[in-house]
Amino acid sequence: MNKQETKKRIEKLKEIINHHRYLYHVKDKQEISDSALDSLKKELFDLENQNPEFITQDSPTQRIGGQALKEFKKVKHTQRMLSFNDAFSKEDMQDWQDRFFKLLADREKNIIDYYCELKIDGLAIELIYENGYFVQGSTRGDGMVGEDITQNLKTIQSIPLKINETKNLIVRGEAFISKKEFKNINRLQESRNLPLYANPRNIVAGSVRQLDPKITAERNLDFYAYDLITDLGQATHEDKHRILKNLSFKINENNKYCKNLEEVFYFHNYWQKDRDKLGYEIDGIVVLVNNNEIFEKLGVVGKAPRAGIAFKFPLIEVITQVEDIKVQVGRTGAITPVAILKPVNISGATITRATLHNEDEIKRLDIKIGDFVIVGRAGDVIPDIIKVLIELRTGKEKSFKMPEICPACSTKLEKSETETLLRCPNVKCFARTRRNFYHFVSKSAFNIEGLGPKIIDRLLDEALVSDPSDIFDLKEGDLAGLERFGDKSAENLIKSIKEKSEITLAKFIYALGIRNVGEETAIDLAKIFKSINNLKIARLEDLENVLNIGPVVAKSIYEWFNEKDNLKFLTKLEKAVKILVVDKSSVIPQKLAGKYFVLTGTLQTMSREIAKEKIREAGGGTSESVSSKTSFVVAGSEAGSKLSKAEKLGVKVISEEEFLKMLK
Repeated sequence: MNKQETKKRIEKLKEIINHHRYLYHVKDKQEISDSALDSLKKELFDLENQNPEFITQDSPTQRIGGQALKEFKKVKHTQRMLSFNDAFSKEDMQDWQDRFFKLLADREKNIIDYYCELKIDGLAIELIYENGYFVQGSTRGDGMVGEDITQNLKTIQSIPLKINETKNLIVRGEAFISKKEFKNINRLQESRNLPLYANPRNIVAGSVRQLDPKITAERNLDFYAYDLITDLGQATHEDKHRILKNLSFKINENNKYCKNLEEVFYFHNYWQKDRDKLGYEIDGIVVLVNNNEIFEKLGVVGKAPRAGIAFKFPLIEVITQVEDIKVQVGRTGAITPVAILKPVNISGATITRATLHNEDEIKRLDIKIGDFVIVGRAGDVIPDIIKVLIELRTGKEKSFKMPEICPACSTKLEKSETETLLRCPNVKCFARTRRNFYHFVSKSAFNIEGLGPKIIDRLLDEALVSDPSDIFDLKEGDLAGLERFGDKSAENLIKSIKEKSEITLAKFIYALGIRNVGEETAIDLAKIFKSINNLKIARLEDLENVLNIGPVVAKSIYEWFNEKDNLKFLTKLEKAVKILVVDKSSVIPQKLAGKYFVLTGTLQTMSREIAKEKIREAGGGTSESVSSKTSFVVAGSEAGSKLSKAEKLGVKVISEEEFLKMLK
């Protein structure tokens, strides 16, 4: 064959092989034998080897190839990858619906329906396609930043390397392993005298993070797509699945539309009884408000959407004995009782502790040291004690009483009127100080690598630091005298500390350890107040007016910034670190205040997330759906259904060029 004929033959082979891959791995059909397909693959491999200039990224031969990676690069998601809150009963589900119904108009309540998906025990991943080609795959990570695992995901046969339309696309789904493959891998582990994997998720997480894609390929992972981030005109979540299927993605055919909660309960009950018939593990179902416009309107609380929930199957339960009950002092002074258990295996994990939450929970359970108890655990949820088996008592059990003084600093504990928790009011309590340090250097805060709990404990024990700001004053000589701390390790730690002396405002706020302020609240505060100085002078009502911040959280923040010792610490810390804030001279004037924008299609000059950020910086707001309140719809290339809806409602549609002029 000449070059032209060879190229045509390669293209034909790719087409045939991809067709049979799709039939086998997505449609569960087989038209030719495995050996016949292997023969086609062999011919393609040989032709590409002889003519490497014809190798393309969508070739089946590229599913496994290239050198092993040295490390995984970080990937920023264009939209946050969310997780779901859990429900375990019909009552939980009814409460969930009641909560979001309060935020809807009567008209919207009347059209609420649901789409239910099987909750597979796997790993959430994101796929990006450009002009129809798979170009990047990543893990969820912390929701905003994941790891690039593209080469490993290419080894999953059910993930298409090329879709049947030349589109730019962002798709999300679940990588998982079948029960059969899970058993096969554990048999292999056993034959090699290696530890067995506890559950399928562990194998998937470990497999996609192999630096050598060939190892991932050996695991025979599978994939179901469940979300379409790109706007292709989908009005409902059910539409997303239909579109994904038409684009050749493998979707779970067991997923189901449900018109109300009663149908959701039936779906849940059915799969709770019949899940053993499936070839993979599930631990419940995911229930989503089907209407995309309402879904977006309901927004996000923390890291979970209001309009979605994981309806888990009942807890997996075992019986064990309470060997002791101890209390822990949290970083905000909260005193939490913890049951020390006789080690027991639940869902492949060894459990030795279970939280008892507070004094009221101890009274409700009537638990004693020495009791036999039923312990339950669902997925990765912290184990709970479900019930005390009073009938098994021998009379040797000992009652437990919550302490009156802090076990760490001997300060008298307090119980507030609004909380069921006891707290240590001593802000200088040694246990609180340690946990504040742990929080301060954690990944979501200053993220100081190499400065773990053991080193922090040693620094505190030697009185080298008294509050977290002292970390930045440490010198190599301060550390070199510590036992088992050589010159090199001291040098590395000081270098790591210096590298993290610059931090974003949101992470800085989170690092302060203010009670009730998590990562999402810190981000909201940073966006609204712009600087620590503005937070210092914020009134209580200013804080209460921030979206998703209620009176309790607002009070925590207000009290923290009005505490004398906290302000002293803050002054020290601000001298030691640099807070990365937006340069006021570069901020766009607030001329978009009161204007609401909807973006549709692909923008050429920036991503949608950057466009939204620029709108917010200029005082405007954004939405995912077009309504009568929308001021402008910015239409990029391949604009979807939002464009036609804007025209129907008489909302002004502007081009990307016009949008850029508004920002200048």
